Amino acid sequence: MEKNEDVQYCFQDRNSSCRKVLLSTSIYITMYIFFSLFSAVTVFLNVLVIISISHFKQLHTPTNLLIISLAVSDLLVGLIVIPVVTVAIMESCWGFGEYFCVFNFYIACLCTSLSLGNLVLISIDRYVAVCDPLLYHSKITIPRTMCSISITWFCCIMYRAAIIKHFVNVQVPSRCLKECFIVEELNWVNIISLVFTMVVPCSIIITLYMKIFVVARSQARKVFSKEAASVSGAKTVQANKSERKAAKTLAIVVFNYLICWIPFLFINMFVFSSDNFSFIIGFLPLVNSLINPIIYAFFYPWFKVTAKHILTRVKLRHT
Repeated sequence: MEKNEDVQYCFQDRNSSCRKVLLSTSIYITMYIFFSLFSAVTVFLNVLVIISISHFKQLHTPTNLLIISLAVSDLLVGLIVIPVVTVAIMESCWGFGEYFCVFNFYIACLCTSLSLGNLVLISIDRYVAVCDPLLYHSKITIPRTMCSISITWFCCIMYRAAIIKHFVNVQVPSRCLKECFIVEELNWVNIISLVFTMVVPCSIIITLYMKIFVVARSQARKVFSKEAASVSGAKTVQANKSERKAAKTLAIVVFNYLICWIPFLFINMFVFSSDNFSFIIGFLPLVNSLINPIIYAFFYPWFKVTAKHILTRVKLRHT
């Protein structure tokens, strides 16, 4: 039988407190460096996306405004969620109190809702651009896009606050003392909430993108038809090709989100166990916030040019 003096607890004199995770100094430092770099790179890349679009007026388009909104939610993940989750993973003894534990849960859920809301707006934007290109500029305007983004943010903030207040046990029931372990009560209200906040938006996104690719495939075939022989026809084909390319790029962003977040939401809600599979599932949503700006860098030439311009100017100022 294991002796108490051989086990380290959060409160050494109380066996009901959580056991400390004992790691070697090298592993402990290496993991903290890894998570710190991961957080810093996530913040840096998303700030670069925000500055790139904000600084250059020619990039102020409805689609790019939606990308900024998505980048801001990813920035919150890098600034708040990743550092706190790092502490939750590395330190079995939670020293920030119950309400900060709940606040971290709120921010993580808020970022989930904001990302999904932005992706729904992006899907609608791409659907109109590809499937109804002649009316795109009259239907999708900058004021309307900004209004849609504001409504999305307001609804997500208020909804998540209501969920935290009414359906999450703020007392943070735990398996032991000094642990950040949130329990969300499972009842029919939360099940309906999950359907409307996750299943319905994801269904809308998938349905719209299926229609987009059907139309895009049809348009691609017309490139080789005789109708594209005229100058005006060629310009129309070129415009449609540009819209389809943007739709494909943002489709990668959308499905990257689905791959990263859905397993986490249905399997693991901030429960980080020693099991490797659980750790990977819990880590996936954080990776999503890092991957998005990398996708822009690979598929958007304007991002490469603006990022290089901004970094060059910053370098010159410091020399």
